[in-house]
Amino acid sequence: MTVTKASWYFDFVSPFSYLQLAKVLQWRDRLDITPKPIALGAVLKHCGQLGPAEIPGKREFMYRFVLWQAEHTGAVLRFPPQHPFNPLAALRLCIAAGTTWAAIEAIFHHLWRDGRPGATAAELAEVGHALGIGDVESAINDAQVKNTLRANTDGAIAAGVFGVPALKVGNEMFWGNDATPMIEDWLAHPRRFDTDEYRRIATLPLGIERRR
Repeated sequence: MTVTKASWYFDFVSPFSYLQLAKVLQWRDRLDITPKPIALGAVLKHCGQLGPAEIPGKREFMYRFVLWQAEHTGAVLRFPPQHPFNPLAALRLCIAAGTTWAAIEAIFHHLWRDGRPGATAAELAEVGHALGIGDVESAINDAQVKNTLRANTDGAIAAGVFGVPALKVGNEMFWGNDATPMIEDWLAHPRRFDTDEYRRIATLPLGIERRR
């Protein structure tokens, strides 16, 4: 049986990425998923957008929504001491550890299950040691690690990613933890969006456009 290839784009700063991870791990029996840690800030900058946590009002709602989603699904979640935080050290640690699913889980658990800080090498030392990286500072400053993160992010932008988490399967792009039921529906019914109305809205013309 041929297993369809997919890419899962995520950033450790995103609680929605953490919440979707459990489902992503389950989907691996139906999809050959390559995890792609990316710098969300660079993607948002490319798209000319602010992050939801950078918009007053939206930030407060998002935090309540995140906690509600966790409670609704039974996920253990505790916010880290500060948010948003700089995720570059965590992203680079993940890459230094081989971008394995075990490394992804360990870092997400450190940040979002246990609610611990993770913006510096010192704050990530414990999880780094658990992943077999004794010198986290050197690992996250390795030139090849930095280049891989940059290449992942550039590749995400080229693939049309505009936020995280994002799952790309062929030409299909699914964005956000909110889209998790949509993904499961599509996995069960691969021709779910192959209708005239879905094709029509894909090229729907703009009726008005705001000036920037």
